[in-house]
Amino acid sequence: MSSIFITGASGMIGQYLTSSLLHKKHTVYAVDSKSNDFVGTDSNYKFVQCDITDKNTIIPILENNHIDVVVHLANSVDNDIDPLITDQEIKKSKVTDKYIYSAAVKAGAGCFVLLSTTDVYGIQKGREPIRETIAEKGITNYADLKMTSEKLMAKAFKKTDCIPVIARVAPVYDAEHTDNLHAHVYDSKENVGYVFGDGDYGFTFCCVFNLIDFINGIINVPQGRYEGVYNVCDSRLTTAKEIIEYEKERHRIGAVIQRSPGSEKTMLFNKGKMKNDYRYFDPTLTYNNWIFDNTRAKRIAPMRWNLTNSK
Repeated sequence: MSSIFITGASGMIGQYLTSSLLHKKHTVYAVDSKSNDFVGTDSNYKFVQCDITDKNTIIPILENNHIDVVVHLANSVDNDIDPLITDQEIKKSKVTDKYIYSAAVKAGAGCFVLLSTTDVYGIQKGREPIRETIAEKGITNYADLKMTSEKLMAKAFKKTDCIPVIARVAPVYDAEHTDNLHAHVYDSKENVGYVFGDGDYGFTFCCVFNLIDFINGIINVPQGRYEGVYNVCDSRLTTAKEIIEYEKERHRIGAVIQRSPGSEKTMLFNKGKMKNDYRYFDPTLTYNNWIFDNTRAKRIAPMRWNLTNSK
């Protein structure tokens, strides 16, 4: 079994990952500014409560224990931070990156997994599948935060034995955490849900179980060169119609109106809010139907989960 170090261990993704790793009998070293329900429940779970910038507490954990894999979930919107990304969050992430990468290398960690975002690709022209090789041109604060993390990571792990893995994850959801889904079908100004036409257009998201399967796959893969960037997301688009039906079944959305195709171009769009708010959705992007090519990630995990089978 392996020894895994998790940052942001009390966030939504962190707790799912912890549960999976403990079930597989791995040893988990975990840090977060908040406690969680795993503390004191398993001898294989070693938790320290501290801020992610507290290098004087975190570095000794890496140095004093044999860590096979570091999974860096802290400073990530869908795991533990507010969707409103300000200069403070960007600075905190950069402060963390500057010490934790070098600390992992010096401690002899075999692999480092960074939770990044598909936001780094920005707005694309055309509908070609978005592959990991295209240029990054994110336009949001969160994209800037993660692009900085990726660049610092590439520099820190160059010519080292520690294998760097960047998981560019689409907006995450599970049966209860559907804020990312909801934002694409809800008009907060009018306080109504909405679809254009029959709602057959779709968006790319990531069921949290696909992400957990991917991380487990990285941990369990035989020794080899599997470093690099991976698009981690569901294998099919989730349609607006599916989201509306899902939320209505759970009484999480009320009135829903049908708008005519083309009317999205007349809806108000706040470019400044989109830059700061991770979940703000520009309705003029409704019919882009971008597909993120997850072929590379599917070599590690099947990406079999979606909104239908993860209820």
